[in-house]
Amino acid sequence: MSAQHKEELDRILSDEGEGAGAPPAADATADQVRALEAEKARLEADAEQKARMLTVHQDQLVERAQDQARQAAALVAEAERAAGSEAVGPLLAGVLGRLREAAEEAQLFAEQQRADAEQLRQQQAGARAAPAAPDAPVGADAAPAMDADAAPAMDADDDLEADAEPVGGARSFVERSKYIPMRLSMDERRLLRLLEGALAVSEYTDKVDILTWRSKYGRINAEIKSICAILCGLVVAEDFNEGRRLLKDRDFVQNADFFQRCFEVGRRYKVMNPDRMRSDYGKLVFMLMDSVEPQVRELLEFDCVKPLQTVHRYLEERGALGVLDDPLLEVATAEIDGGQSRHQIQLDIKRKERARAAIAQKHKSRSITDEEVLSCVYAISDNNTYLRFNRDPIDKMITYLTTYFSPSSIDGPYSLAIAAGRAGARLTHNHERQYHYVLQSLTLWREITTDMFKLWVLAEQDLLDPQSRYRLCDTGQGLNRVQQGPRTYRAISKIVSHCQQKIGHWVGSAVIHLGDHNVPSSLVFIDKYCQVPRILNPVVLVLEEIPKLYNDPPVRQYIDTVFGGVDEARQAILCDFFRHAFDGSGADSFFDAGSCIDGRLTSAWNWCSKIEKKSYWTLFKMANFAGFDGEFAK
Repeated sequence: MSAQHKEELDRILSDEGEGAGAPPAADATADQVRALEAEKARLEADAEQKARMLTVHQDQLVERAQDQARQAAALVAEAERAAGSEAVGPLLAGVLGRLREAAEEAQLFAEQQRADAEQLRQQQAGARAAPAAPDAPVGADAAPAMDADAAPAMDADDDLEADAEPVGGARSFVERSKYIPMRLSMDERRLLRLLEGALAVSEYTDKVDILTWRSKYGRINAEIKSICAILCGLVVAEDFNEGRRLLKDRDFVQNADFFQRCFEVGRRYKVMNPDRMRSDYGKLVFMLMDSVEPQVRELLEFDCVKPLQTVHRYLEERGALGVLDDPLLEVATAEIDGGQSRHQIQLDIKRKERARAAIAQKHKSRSITDEEVLSCVYAISDNNTYLRFNRDPIDKMITYLTTYFSPSSIDGPYSLAIAAGRAGARLTHNHERQYHYVLQSLTLWREITTDMFKLWVLAEQDLLDPQSRYRLCDTGQGLNRVQQGPRTYRAISKIVSHCQQKIGHWVGSAVIHLGDHNVPSSLVFIDKYCQVPRILNPVVLVLEEIPKLYNDPPVRQYIDTVFGGVDEARQAILCDFFRHAFDGSGADSFFDAGSCIDGRLTSAWNWCSKIEKKSYWTLFKMANFAGFDGEFAK
């Protein structure tokens, strides 16, 4: 560490005052200039946020107008067919004329709104292309938000094909492996426990993410102090003598590799296990976001962030990418169906073990051992296991939807129709429209879950990009770091487009919230979609448990009396879920909820919050329902 940086770091760490680290020439006038710059940046960011909201509203109006035009055209076609009948033809002649006029007006209105929306986008693009003012602030607290479509330049570590097609299906293992993290070794698990202990006692966000700093220098100094405290604690816990030397000399560069390994292990473990580190991971990411700031990076003289160790990177470093093209890899990583006979399960296990042994024996070399090859195979198997436990509940709900309901017919009281203003709904859909809306929402969730590892890697690239600064502001849900996520946004846009092409007819809005007060950053976005299996898994388990409960005579009598049977009980639960978990509720405005991509999940969480008031709540309790939130401690 240079003498100048060491002296500056010593001064910051030894001074408890907020103003430590400020330039010697800083005076009251300079503080006022910085305050004005920060206020200017805040106002510009607020104006940009309002412009984005206006664009979203315009897009929603266009989609609504186009939908109304399609419905009007369908009514005209139906009326024309009915007009051919001799009995009702004369009566419908006048009505048909008015319908044609209404359909034409609706089509013209939709085209006009689409043209207005395109003009608005061009105006905003021109405003963004204008050169920035020379006195624009550069601090993390005052950085203006970046447009979601304007991605920052990627560095060499970002070459992960952010524009690639969604992972899954018939995709090759070569592409999938770029986003599948390696399993942790025993030594790495020891580092993970060390990191978890340090994060558990850390109060990093409590000290840094507050609005009482009078200048950006005080906040930067608090970031440096907190980061150094965590780094010192990690080294002391690992090696007491080395930790004592670090506390004395404050030379963090000598332990740079150790710090990078610790943080990379924690990030990799979180990607593989979304249910773990649910509170500590946020502190880790926020600390790493601050560590890439130029002022902090200059004093530490090393990067705390290193690329995740993925299967593809691991094999590429050892010249063993041929493993990913091995025809036995699919057998070696396949999930075994537990619903088969015991004999068939044993046969599948032996076949899987033979395939693994053959791959390890074939691809081992001087640069990679058979155990290392098996570690890569196990990591891919972990990804398949993740998909089984997180994607299968979505597939089961799609099966329940198509089994118990039909878009073209309504079975008695089990209509999926909803109306705005009734039972908390914010949308108005007839039975057929709601059926397709639910089906496309579940399909979208399935595709996002399939791509979850890829999305998490891209989200971390957005969060830890030094060129993408964040703003600390009150979003209505407390203080949040608001930051654009262009890589994540592009990937989600491709998934939505893929779903639209797959389904054909799209109901509702396709607006994606990311980097605004609804979804402040990629971290919040990725965390929201990790909740999908937490919502659907308990519902699926209850539905599967009802036939077993029915074998108990007292429960059978209850189910028959209240619902009329097992299928009726299931259909009652499913009907309410498909209605009100997808009704646009959960917020105070259509912009915050509604039928947008993010709003669909908001409605589902709103349904979860009211489960105790449902008529079938007793069935949930009998089926040992515990809740939707899972555990935060682990």
